[in-house]
Amino acid sequence: MPLLRLTDASIAFGVHPLLDRAQLQLDCGERVGLVGRNGEGKSTLLKILSGELKPDSGDVWRQAGLKVALLDQAPSLPEQGTIYDAVADALGEIGHWISEYHRLSERLTGHGEADLRPLERLQYQLESHDGWRLRQRVETVLSRLGLPEDKPTAGLSGGWQRRVALAQALVLEPDVLLLDEPTNHLDLDAILWLEEHLLQFSGAILLITHDRAFLQRVATRIVDLDRGRLTSWTGTYEDFVRRKAAALEEESRHNAEFDKKLAEEETWIRQGIKARRTRNEGRVRALKKLRDERRARRERQGTARLALDQAERSGKVVMEAEGISLAFDGHPVVRDFSTTVMRGDRIGLIGPNGAGKTTLVRLLLGELPPDSGTVRLGTNLKVAYFDQLRAQLDPEQTLVEAVGGGQEWITIGEQRTHVLSYLGNFLFSPVRARSPVKTLSGGEQNRALLARLFSQPCNVLVLDEPTNDLDIETLELLEELLGDFEGTVLLVSHDRAFLDRVVTGTFVFEGEGRVAEYVGGYSDWLQQRGSAAAVASTVAPVAKAPERSRSRKKLSYREQRELEQLPAEIESLEARRAEVNGLINTPEFYRREPADVQRTLDELKRLEAQLELSFERWNELESQLAGDASAPG
Repeated sequence: MPLLRLTDASIAFGVHPLLDRAQLQLDCGERVGLVGRNGEGKSTLLKILSGELKPDSGDVWRQAGLKVALLDQAPSLPEQGTIYDAVADALGEIGHWISEYHRLSERLTGHGEADLRPLERLQYQLESHDGWRLRQRVETVLSRLGLPEDKPTAGLSGGWQRRVALAQALVLEPDVLLLDEPTNHLDLDAILWLEEHLLQFSGAILLITHDRAFLQRVATRIVDLDRGRLTSWTGTYEDFVRRKAAALEEESRHNAEFDKKLAEEETWIRQGIKARRTRNEGRVRALKKLRDERRARRERQGTARLALDQAERSGKVVMEAEGISLAFDGHPVVRDFSTTVMRGDRIGLIGPNGAGKTTLVRLLLGELPPDSGTVRLGTNLKVAYFDQLRAQLDPEQTLVEAVGGGQEWITIGEQRTHVLSYLGNFLFSPVRARSPVKTLSGGEQNRALLARLFSQPCNVLVLDEPTNDLDIETLELLEELLGDFEGTVLLVSHDRAFLDRVVTGTFVFEGEGRVAEYVGGYSDWLQQRGSAAAVASTVAPVAKAPERSRSRKKLSYREQRELEQLPAEIESLEARRAEVNGLINTPEFYRREPADVQRTLDELKRLEAQLELSFERWNELESQLAGDASAPG
């Protein structure tokens, strides 16, 4: 059943239209991925569908009473109140009641009746308007996205604002969900939860994302925005990639044949006087038509040409850490971590937001002294740093000034290049290159930062979330560039496909300051840590307790007893977790005293942590047992 339809829609902000008589229909239950290069107009299309913008021509039809929610690239949040208030208030009047109830519950001290009377009034209002279920939805979304509910919205960074805006969109549970880069600034756990949430969503979804693993799993069809036209491709993202490549090859062949015919006709029309007197007027009219068709053709934007200015090679050992630990306010960030990074290693850092990934990078680079342990740096290191906050770009400078440092010429390797020509390699026109940085889109700012970074001679690259806002084609070029880089790469990223294609090893934050080292990328890490533990800690379904091992070779008596008792312990923990989850999911749960509610939520967190540790210990003992069993006797 169609929920929303776009017919012959056109809109332009410059010479070429962003949409050129575009057609699109969204049906209930569809999950559509919208792809296209940066600047093609994907975000503009979402704003037209949401009603925020009107097309220059064409029609937008929406089903009567349709509820649409849009996650914008640059969300606007209220300056007053907390994150909890901003998310709950998206629900309208009931949301205001939920916010007020939350505020009064937090403030309630048990003395006097001044706060009890309004609290009782709000309880009645929430009970009579299904408010407890909506309050639970607010709490769940805040928890899953890792949002500190009592943090003020004033002064939030752009990344935090986008996460709050995502929570506002999800909590509405609209008929149509329009998402513009929803995975930006989310950690892996939040991305995996969002995938599951969208897979269960009953309405229609149209999403823009650079995360290919996310797109492959979520989207049921791909819509490609290319030179103003929308083309729908059924199937998965991988199906689209193959079919799009074939279509572009066919287009290139057709254009070559057309251009050859046009050149032949242009040669014919320029023949001498005798030929002009006898030429066929129909052929002349056909030539004019060919000229008009060629003039109207929009060429596909060129491909970015990325190149690194590689410095002289570093020493073979780039950095070596021995037993390093660091804690902030008594909380361990890194605990007893040792590693050796060699020249040519490409290391990915994986972990939740706030786990300490950037801190570990600073420790390894010697920018931050550890509380204990030692770090030794190799020789001849030249480090270039990509900052996800783009702090290296002055928003008031023009792009030419920001990248060229006020100089018209820059030197890449041994070649001297004009800064405008260099920026052209990153798909910036001369007009765009002379624009202030603050006028650039998020994707353009990331490309600008890459241009600045790659102009610096380096043999160690530190990339902190480089994939945010980049289009997929530029991402693939960046992957190739890093694969050919002869130096060392430290990469902080939550993009699973990017990690799989770039890194040779991973440092994974496993809680309480523990950092483990694995060979390979994201998929290799999941496989190595054990499928049971991976599923339990990422998607968190009800896992089946492991069966008791039948053989008991060369384990100590204590370890044998521990292995025998672990299945029963896991079953007990899972039973209690199911019991607590059932309690939390009842509408009556949030009518309890706030302190009691918080104790139950804390218990659930403890149970999940204990389950993860139990699965890890079980895998460890089973692996040891398997190793003993296979060893020669």
